[in-house]
Amino acid sequence: MSTTDGAVAAGPASNGPPPAALPGTGIAMRHSGWLKAAAMLATLVQVLDMTIANVALPHMQAALGANQDSVSWVLTSYIVASAIAIPATGWLSDRLGRRMLYLISIAGFTLTSALCGLAANLDSLVLFRVLQGLSGAFLSPLGQTVMLDSSPPEKRGQAMAIYGMGVMIGPILGPVLGGFLTEHMNWRWVFFVNIPLGFFAFLGLFLFLPDVKRPPRPLDVLGLVLLSTGLASLQLILDRGQHVDWFNSAEIWLETGIAISALWMFVVHTLTGRNPLYPLAMLRDRNLLIGALLMAMVGLVLTAAMSLLPMMLQGLMNYPVLDAGIMMAVRGIGVFITMAVIGRLITIVNIKICILTGFAIICLTFWMTTGWSLEVGRTDMALNGLIQGLGIGMLFVPISLVTFSSLPPEFRTDAAGILNLARSVGSSAGISLVITMLARNSATSHEDIVAHLTPYSLYVDPSMFSLPGDAITTALTVLNAEVTRQALMVSFLDDFYLMMILTILVMPLVLLIRPSRNKPPSQEAILME
Repeated sequence: MSTTDGAVAAGPASNGPPPAALPGTGIAMRHSGWLKAAAMLATLVQVLDMTIANVALPHMQAALGANQDSVSWVLTSYIVASAIAIPATGWLSDRLGRRMLYLISIAGFTLTSALCGLAANLDSLVLFRVLQGLSGAFLSPLGQTVMLDSSPPEKRGQAMAIYGMGVMIGPILGPVLGGFLTEHMNWRWVFFVNIPLGFFAFLGLFLFLPDVKRPPRPLDVLGLVLLSTGLASLQLILDRGQHVDWFNSAEIWLETGIAISALWMFVVHTLTGRNPLYPLAMLRDRNLLIGALLMAMVGLVLTAAMSLLPMMLQGLMNYPVLDAGIMMAVRGIGVFITMAVIGRLITIVNIKICILTGFAIICLTFWMTTGWSLEVGRTDMALNGLIQGLGIGMLFVPISLVTFSSLPPEFRTDAAGILNLARSVGSSAGISLVITMLARNSATSHEDIVAHLTPYSLYVDPSMFSLPGDAITTALTVLNAEVTRQALMVSFLDDFYLMMILTILVMPLVLLIRPSRNKPPSQEAILME
């Protein structure tokens, strides 16, 4: 066995050479199904935790005696810690072995989840969320790598479809599950729910995941520090910008300077250093770079929609939390339907057409939402969510396979880390963008509507404004409240329109995808026709 394919050291799941093992992985075919289930459970726990705590923030704020600004660090600390840790995934996998890193990661994530649920104050909760983000950052990249390695080439499309279901449906179900647990139990259960799931994931990985060791490489300490610093600063900008009024704040200027400097120095160091954090041979792969940009757009679109709709449903249309969650879950049904067939579809349809069709469907749904009003019905919203889910489901698997199709196996863990990092940054950017635009456009729309309100446009006799008593004040208060509602709805529509434009702008990148030069007799050989 060549060092390129990796040397395999059997874990406790095997005594001697495993029968019918997949080449270069040590994974026995008879165990691959159980291993995939364990990897998917670990991934699902991690992606659920990205959104499950959002709906519980008001309850945490009341229980811990925090204010709105300080309690937001419960989310920010987790995101920043994950961004810092993800770039080290490939090096740690080579140094510790994938099996050891995976087990440490899921065990650490489960333990810190329990500590988060037991936190007595906000400071300890934020500290435990940092540790949770650091330990959980490796779960998605390792899960994607294991799903690929545990599948023969002709079934990797199906494996990515299964993995994509967890990654895409997890953020959709997170608010629903979080709302249910918070409403019927308390906020601590949004963390305690990870304990049994994490335990079974750990057990499955311990029993069925063999150890794959590759020649250790030296750690690019400077590159890791620069990239982690730049990404952490960028995540702080995106997450804190709206809270501190963006560039009217010295904090944002400082973080922007640090982010630009650190990321620029990282690029220069990577191009000139002797042993960069990411191998130049991998970074020269055009499909990897295009795949990362497309995955960032998938994260942006999915998360932006997931952020806007709950606020619109609950804030403007007075939907109960659970009803809003159910309405959001319809999108997950669309994702599930497409994911169930995309593994086979990409073997008969050009992969570029699949990706372009997915983006086109998403554009269509955003265009449909620009015609909504405060009287939009449940059926229209559910149908729109279902169609958008179909489009989102057509993106993850083709983009993943495009990214990995021309990369050697030794680059998979690093490439998976880059994809997950791109999706994470895209998600943060999406939330920041739509929330900022919503706040600013709401104020602008309010002014525009008020400018067109006169006694004559309201069909009111001007002499009524001279009547004594509180009737006029009350009427004006009611009128202002309605203007505010209408202005906020206009702002939501503006955000939907912006998402449509951004989706259209990213579509030409699909045409730059390069056919794979590695053409074994497998599914990957026909993916890039």
